Amino acid sequence: MQGAGQRTVICYVGVGANLGDPAGNCLAAMDLLASRRDLRLVRRSSLYRSEPVGVEDQPWFVNAVAEIATGLSARELLAALLAIESGMGRIRENRRGGPRPIDLDLLLYGQEMIREEGLIVPHPELHKRRFVLAPLAEIAPYVIHPAFGVSVRGLMDRLEDDAVVEVL
Repeated sequence: MQGAGQRTVICYVGVGANLGDPAGNCLAAMDLLASRRDLRLVRRSSLYRSEPVGVEDQPWFVNAVAEIATGLSARELLAALLAIESGMGRIRENRRGGPRPIDLDLLLYGQEMIREEGLIVPHPELHKRRFVLAPLAEIAPYVIHPAFGVSVRGLMDRLEDDAVVEVL
């Protein structure tokens, strides 16, 4: 996974689905991540059942977070996530928050802050979403959000989102 002089970065990927078999789709996506030679799945959270946020007239979601170690750049990792989504039947549309068979979001890429066309890290909504913070806090409560200097647990404590999120 790592060549000479190449560093390994710990990243967190949000995993979600609400079409087809959402729990099975989330597990399959994490298995696909684990099967890649250019990254290592360090651990995964439990699966969580989550009430839709934003577009409420749709099935509830299943969400999880995967911790990844990789030598890929953030842009390369994003491309890998999009390829997995596409392979699992995800068609990205302009409509945000709608139903989907799988959704993979790059939440954190080490402690880097990246603002490029099509790539913003940390994920700009991470600190506002219980369905992301609950599984992230399960596996990485002490990771610090690079923009706010607050731990994931601290973000959970400050969270105003009261949407239902429960362990499956």
